[in-house]
Amino acid sequence: MGGPVTGIDVLLDEISPYQSRRVVVECDSHTTAAYLLDARGRIRVPVWLANHEMAPATDESGGLFEGRAPLMPEAHTKHPPGRPRFDPSCLRAVWFEEGDGVALVDEEGLLAVIPGWAEADSGLPGYAREAIGRSPYAWELDSVREQLWPRVVHAEAYWDWRRASGAWRSVQRTVLSHLDRHAGDPGHYWDVSDGHPPLLRVSERPATAERPYTILSTVGMCGQRMPTLDRYMADTSEYARVELALATTMPAHQAARIFRWIGAFPWRAVTWFGHGHTVKWLDNAEDRAMRGGAGAVLLLSDPTMLTGGAPPPDLAGLSFQGDPVHWLWMVPITRPEHLFAKEHDSATLVEKLVAEGRSWILA
Repeated sequence: MGGPVTGIDVLLDEISPYQSRRVVVECDSHTTAAYLLDARGRIRVPVWLANHEMAPATDESGGLFEGRAPLMPEAHTKHPPGRPRFDPSCLRAVWFEEGDGVALVDEEGLLAVIPGWAEADSGLPGYAREAIGRSPYAWELDSVREQLWPRVVHAEAYWDWRRASGAWRSVQRTVLSHLDRHAGDPGHYWDVSDGHPPLLRVSERPATAERPYTILSTVGMCGQRMPTLDRYMADTSEYARVELALATTMPAHQAARIFRWIGAFPWRAVTWFGHGHTVKWLDNAEDRAMRGGAGAVLLLSDPTMLTGGAPPPDLAGLSFQGDPVHWLWMVPITRPEHLFAKEHDSATLVEKLVAEGRSWILA
């Protein structure tokens, strides 16, 4: 069915605000398809958008994108004879707040949605307006439009808000005011952003007579929801927003260097942070002096089960855009301890650290 491909035109090519995903829409003489790529340029999810010639009666490609987008079989396309090409001037991408998924919109409305949980290798392609039913190349959009459209509207509103001049100041003011009330007087304040969203700062709360250690906290992580949570739960609001904290007796400016990589990690690596998660320490010269023998970081919502003397301040009670914000305390662990947590689980690792008298304070 069909002659040779006569050329490929790129209708859209856009990188996500967090620089971790890229969407490309390509059109040839046969089909138009969208591709969601990772930061290394590898295709994570291809999704068929339309045929531009007569559809075959059966699948001729075996469910694979082999060098070009396949023709959708006639039973799974709204236009078996094919439809005209899309107008690239009317095509735009709407990235989800989390940055792991994207919607494509044209002059007719919602054209396609590639959710963050879509995975071609697992038989989970994106949704396309032209598709009927489910095929390896695309799932029908019409049957889930009412569920997905509000998320697209929210995403557009979110990025409109982020582009407004006072958006970052509102995030900063909200978090700093909460820290002022619950973590003591402020000290130094550092910018740990890497030039791309999310904007991140670190606030120092110096040691006191009652609390003989300094607290360092991120400011700004809660300004955007973390990616991939909708792979594991329907309602992500309880876990979507976090800030990170570290207790230390080291010079604060040295300890704060860890936030240069870990603060933006969920959006760069397209993952999420929660209680009990472990994160491999990214090797870099900037924080090598404070790292010592640590090979990873353990994240705990309540570190007081470990040794440490004065308990940390209670930072509960903050919400942002209707979602609760949780502080996760970072506890450096060794590479063998990281492997132990992977082999067993983080709860067992915590029990081991408690038995060894491990402190949650970085010294």
